[in-house]
Amino acid sequence: MLNEKPNLENDASFYIPESGLLYIQKTQAVIEYMTQKSCVYEVLSEHLMVPFEEKDTLFDIIKDMPETVDLFTSVHPSGSGFSVLSLPLSQLKERIRYEMLVKVIISGSLTSYFQPIIRIQDNQIYGYESLLRTRLPNRNIPPGLLFDVAHKTGLHSLLDLRAREAALKARAEKLPRGVKSFINFLPASIYDYKFCLRHTFTLIEQYDISPEDLVFEVVETEKINDVHFLKKILGIYRDLGVGVALDDLGSGYATLETLKILNPNYVKIDRFFISHCDENKVKQRFLQEVMEIAGETGIYVLAEGIEREEELLYCKSIGMHLAQGYYIGKPAPEPAAIILGGN
Repeated sequence: MLNEKPNLENDASFYIPESGLLYIQKTQAVIEYMTQKSCVYEVLSEHLMVPFEEKDTLFDIIKDMPETVDLFTSVHPSGSGFSVLSLPLSQLKERIRYEMLVKVIISGSLTSYFQPIIRIQDNQIYGYESLLRTRLPNRNIPPGLLFDVAHKTGLHSLLDLRAREAALKARAEKLPRGVKSFINFLPASIYDYKFCLRHTFTLIEQYDISPEDLVFEVVETEKINDVHFLKKILGIYRDLGVGVALDDLGSGYATLETLKILNPNYVKIDRFFISHCDENKVKQRFLQEVMEIAGETGIYVLAEGIEREEELLYCKSIGMHLAQGYYIGKPAPEPAAIILGGN
């Protein structure tokens, strides 16, 4: 099977060889498909063995192959008996289709930009959110596209690790102690906390970073089946000195009830509720309810997506603690000074 925990010491295990053998589960639908395409193959006990001389040939063989079941494949390089990679057919197709972006993810050609976060009461820097960018000259690849491709190709966990590595490296090089770094974590990484902890704290020690300067942002884009288990895991991170934040409150499954149960150090409010909050009574009631919960629990509240002075002033008027957004500062390769309204 595809590595559940990416083997960062053997990146070659993620690459598709230029030529070799494809092994695919033997089903009647696959046999009919291969016969219809007049492909050369050998029938084994449980698989079909299909030779290919180029990746383009491999893609031509599999691109229209039916996925009526969760077909599993393995690819072997020419002249070798070991498997380079094993993964579902759907992921193999996407690995070839998005080969350039897959190489970016695997190679770690990534860096981290800084978006400032201020204390609302005095407009002073509190920290920076670390935002993923590529290190390709003259090529701007949207981070959303990278994560979409990573999801399609089964490289989501690897990209999450690479992004975290880039964020910690950039933090060590460019930020002083005492300034917070807000770093995104995928829910899957948080749940696989033993591996995640080992990898993350190895980097923290390598770069001589104080855990107290880090805040891990968790956004639950899928329904939380066991919110109390998630609360326990977040508690482990907090016990190690790292702050935790619930991201995008009000969006998806990040609800007020979830906030009450998880009781993180920080909560970041989805920009939908911040946009024109100075003019919208419904949004104001939601924000005030958040502030009431925060007042009872000691949670720091951060407004995301501030784009107008009026939004910042409203958030300040209700006692919100922190803010970020284009009005305050755009993501940049260097942690720039704050020029409100001037970025």
